[in-house]
Amino acid sequence: MTATGTATARAFPNIALVKYWGKRDESLMLPAAGSLSLTLDAFATTTAVTLDARAAADRFELNGEEQGGDRLNRVARFLDLVRERAGSAARAIVRSRNEAPTGAGLASSASGFAALATAASAAYGLPSDPASLSRLARRGSGSAARSIVPGVAVWHAGDGDETSFAEPVEAPDMRMAIVTVDERQKAVSSREAMRLTALTSPFYGAWVSSTERSLEAMLEACRDGDFTRIGRITESHALRLHAVIQSADPPVRYLSPTSIAVFDAVVRLRDRGVEAYATADAGPNVCVIARPADADGVAAALREFGRVRVVGPGSGAELIPDGGAAA
Repeated sequence: MTATGTATARAFPNIALVKYWGKRDESLMLPAAGSLSLTLDAFATTTAVTLDARAAADRFELNGEEQGGDRLNRVARFLDLVRERAGSAARAIVRSRNEAPTGAGLASSASGFAALATAASAAYGLPSDPASLSRLARRGSGSAARSIVPGVAVWHAGDGDETSFAEPVEAPDMRMAIVTVDERQKAVSSREAMRLTALTSPFYGAWVSSTERSLEAMLEACRDGDFTRIGRITESHALRLHAVIQSADPPVRYLSPTSIAVFDAVVRLRDRGVEAYATADAGPNVCVIARPADADGVAAALREFGRVRVVGPGSGAELIPDGGAAA
């Protein structure tokens, strides 16, 4: 691919139905087990990358504010990897805008690094095929590997850098009601809690082996178009995730009392014959999958707990030819 010097890309977050939690290789961001997710059609990140050969350092703006510290360092380290692959020394100005709350458990790092990988690859002239972009995005944030892919995606754990990437999976059509119970940035980052869980939880080994079995079962359910089984695996795996996180030392608790109340309300919906299943990533906000015909009713039943938005399967990461509106 020819370097353009400037490029803008848009990517959407994904919500895992079989969760990623834990790495077997920190430097290559290789997961301990594979995972499966739904890329959404809402809460996009739009990122513009502009090369500046005269600059002495990278710059990063998020939602119009200049960033420093860890956020800037993560972007600069990622760009160092891009520059190494491209054989370039040019620094870059990165301008990003998140439509979702940043760091609140709605996968803003996934959409962020998927958009950055796509825009930076175009600006520096790296390959732009989905597998290459997925492998690259993974190096910024593991779950970003899945946001390269539209709709339902499986992220293969792989046996090394070349084989750990995401690709599409055929699955029945579904919707997701996202219940935002708290938009504040969480106190413990996913990366920190993930590392702590792997190091200190006595149940971590069982989490990894059970995730491998859950993924196999989920892929089979997707192939069969079995929404009921997809939902049951989704909810069970989410509860296992939060159980293992809470078993770390010191414990980390992402779910709030309101989060638990949403899970309980979803059980009551099923008792009334409405198929809905709850999940939550590393944060308090709860996502509920439902059949398309049931989604609006599910959303209405959950509005007492917070702001609710119904979303569907979204597109993969893509370049925006006209430059979009990242600034």
